[in-house]
Parts: sequence; C-alpha cells; structure tokens
Amino acid sequence: MGYEKTWAENPKLNETEKKKLVKDGLEIYKDIPYYAENGFDSIPKEQWDMFKWAGLYLQRPKEAGYFMMRVNVPSGILTNNQAIVLAEIARDYGRDVVDITTRQAIQFHWLRIEQIPDILQRLENAGLSSAGACGDITRNIVGNPLAGIDRNELFDTTEIVKDVYEFFQFNEEFSNLPRKYKMSISANTYNASNAEINCVAFTPAVKDLDGTRVNGFHVKVGGGLSARPFLAQTLDIFIRPEQVKDIAIAITTIFRDYGYREKRHLSRLKFLVADWGVDIFKEKLLELTGPLPEKGEDATEGWNAGYFYGVHEQKQDGLYYAGFNVPVGRMNASELLEVARIAKAYGNGDIRTCNSQNFLIPNVPKENVEALLQEPLFQRINQQPQSFIGHAVSCTGIEYCNLALVETKERLRRIATYLDEQLTLDVPVRIHMVGCPNSCGQRQIADIGLQGVKMKTADKRMVEAFELYVGGTLLDGGTYNEKLKGKVDGEHLPAVLYEFLSVFKTEKLPNESFFSYVGRVGLEHLQQKLDDILEEAAV
Repeated sequence: MGYEKTWAENPKLNETEKKKLVKDGLEIYKDIPYYAENGFDSIPKEQWDMFKWAGLYLQRPKEAGYFMMRVNVPSGILTNNQAIVLAEIARDYGRDVVDITTRQAIQFHWLRIEQIPDILQRLENAGLSSAGACGDITRNIVGNPLAGIDRNELFDTTEIVKDVYEFFQFNEEFSNLPRKYKMSISANTYNASNAEINCVAFTPAVKDLDGTRVNGFHVKVGGGLSARPFLAQTLDIFIRPEQVKDIAIAITTIFRDYGYREKRHLSRLKFLVADWGVDIFKEKLLELTGPLPEKGEDATEGWNAGYFYGVHEQKQDGLYYAGFNVPVGRMNASELLEVARIAKAYGNGDIRTCNSQNFLIPNVPKENVEALLQEPLFQRINQQPQSFIGHAVSCTGIEYCNLALVETKERLRRIATYLDEQLTLDVPVRIHMVGCPNSCGQRQIADIGLQGVKMKTADKRMVEAFELYVGGTLLDGGTYNEKLKGKVDGEHLPAVLYEFLSVFKTEKLPNESFFSYVGRVGLEHLQQKLDDILEEAAV
C-alpha cells in the first residue's frame, strides 16, 4: 500500500478491521476465478463478507450459495449498450429480475459463483463495474440523472462525477475505509441527489471571487440513515468544479485515517463529524488542501426527491426527456431490453436511472415524443403514474436480504395499488418501506416511513408488522420523520394506511403537503388518530 495505516496498531480494532489488515477487500477479485472453478463449497465461510468489495452479497439463506450483485451507475447515466448488457445478465443468470436502487445502481439476484467471472467480464467490456458497490469503500456516486440536459442545473456534472468515480475504482489506497462511504455530486438546484443523507455531498452554490460571479459547490459532510440517522452539515468552504476530485480525496483521506474502527456500528463518517463538529472538520480538511474560500450563496431552490415524471424540455432546443415510474423499482430483463430499444428508436439510446427507483429517457426530438409515449411498455411503466404507486419506494426485504425482518417490495406494490384504487388526494404522499433499521429504502425522508418489525399477537404468534414514522423531508436542510407509537400487523397495514390517509384527506388544507400537515396538527394529534384506527382494527 502507498500509505501508512495509522490505525493498524490499535489493540481495540474490531474483528472485521483485523481481517482487512490481513487481506484487502479488493483481493477477492483474485480469488473469484478459483472459487468459480471449484464451486460455492470451496469458499471459506470467513471469506463470504469479502465478496462485498466486488459488489456481491449472499442472499437469504447464505448457505444456499446465491448472490445478489449491485452494479455501479454513476449519476445514473447508462449508454444503450450498457443497458442491454445489464438486461442480458439478468436474463441469462439472474432469473429475470432487475432492480433499480435508491442510489441509482442496478441490482441482480440469484447469481451463482460459477457465473461471476463471465458477468464481471461482460460488465468490464461494457465499461461497467460492481467494484465498491458494497463493502467498506466508496459506493456508487449519486448524481443528477439530468446532468448535461438539465434546465435546472448550474453546470454539467457528468465529467466531474466520472473523474471522481474512476479515481476511486480499484484504488487500494482507499479500499479499506472504516465503513461504507456514500458520496453525491449534483448541480441540480432541486437537490436531485438527496444531499443531506450522504456521507459527503457536493451541492450547487455561487460566489463572487475576484469580482467574478463563479458557479461551484458547497460541501456537506456527515449525513447518513440507519438506526442513528444524521443530516449532513455544510462546511464553510466554496469550491470550483475543477476542485471536486481533490476535495473528495482529502475528505476520504480524513475518514480513512481518523474514522472509528473499534465498534462497527459507530464507524460511519457521520459519527466522526458529530464528535468533531464541522469547524474542526474544516480545519483538518484545510491541512490537506490549503486555503479555500468561505462558502457563498446556496443555489438550492427546493427538493424534488428524485422524481422526474412526464415529458419535459431539455436545455438543448428541440430535445425532451421523458420520466417513467418503475413500480417499487423492479422490472424484468425483457422490459429493460425494451427500454433500451425504445431509447434508441426515439432518442440517442441513453437511459438515466433515478434514486427514486425510476428512470428517464433523454434526448428525444419533439417530433418523436408522442410515438414514444404510445409504446405498449408504458402501460405498466407509466410516465403519469397514479399517485401512491408513483411515490412508493421499497428496499429488497426478506425475499433476498439476510438483514430484513419482513417482506417489503411486493407488499408495498400491492398496498400502493390498493390505495390508488380507494383514495384520491390533491398532493402526493411519499411512502417508503424498509425491512430493517438499516433503511436501504430511506424511510427517514418519507412522508410516511414503514419499518418492518416482528410482533407477537394476542394468540402468541409472531407476525410481520410495521412501525409508522411521519413527516420526513429534505427541504430546507432536512427533517427526519418521527415515530408514532404502536405496531401494525402486516395483514392490517393496507386498511390502517387507508384510514390514516383518509384522516389526512379530511383534515388537510387545499394543496397542503403531508409534511406541512404533520407540522400543523402535530404528532400528538396523529398519535391519537392512529390509536383510534388500531383499536378499531383490533375489534
């Protein structure tokens, strides 16, 4: 390694850290051919976690030997050939399942170790990689899916994201971080990248420098969800676009060298930032970078939560993009192949994935828009989805994930469909469902967050149930939703949500958002309403 492991002699390192000192996570790439040739039983159990560095997790149950693979899609930008390659991998090896994640990545399931070398080769040939999509390393860089075509961006961030992403790919100086490390880079003024929930976020800003008004970035650090969520805080610095990679390297170096490695549950960057504070963090950063200007004006105008439904003008005259809903982020291989065909027939072939688990097709000439929308595929994958299914986000759940306590994806799809059939509102309500506290489905930022738990019924059965959280947003720096007391049996959840949202419909003001409603009526009022509904459901 080209750097000194300043933490290596710490006698209190956790067991994972001790293993990483013996063998770097990226070394798994050297072992995969042997394991593929000799089968799953040739993989020592203590090596299972190392596959994360190659973007691979063992599905539930681990002993069955099936892998989930996550493929990086920086900023969500896919070429036509890349989309075809991803669809063919799902068709040939992944039992036809294609998931779009809340970090714009693509996820496969049901992969066998014997298939991994061919999959990795296919990805490499297409300019794609799963390296770092999991593990204690820089994850997929979330960005603006409209980069380069966005009427609401200060400037195009495509090359910036690409430059930073490629620097960290297979870089063993930064492949042993204390925990996972999530970065976003976006100049979209409506916070398309959900900046506040990232470890590091570059957000659009403007500053007068030497008499010139300069477009650049502010930097937020220390965001993250899971069981102890933190909102990222803004450092008092302004950086030019050409400085992003150097600043990203410096911040990652601080995390690598000073991040906590004794207790895994306290090892995210958010805990270091919380302990140091942003002023000390800035001082440490300037030791590595030299002087930087103080922050300028925040150019953020709002928050779109990564939603881009419908047809919209690009900043290029005569070109449009169309945004589509993929119900809870899941499609099949033939659908993705059809998306690729349509994108090439009516646009330039590119496809963009969104952190709302959806996608858009860019660069469509005006004369092609109507024909594109008439394609049969867009009956299920809709550019004007019904409200609840159009704003439903779900993690993988117990179907594949070893950490999940409950089933999520299909459950939320059914619930959202039911609500759309039963209830009409004048504003969208974003519902996020997660199967465990790790919150891959980002329930903390939802209007209504549903977190899976186990619950004992009156007749002593253990059933899948959910806790309700209300009032999440990333507007104005962000507010995480708050828990209401009580657990809802999964079987009763659709009816309970219908009654709860019916109260909202009755009591809300015209065009009042759910977040504003929660702030106006208060948690105590909502708690009483939920208590009444649960009491009625138990009768």
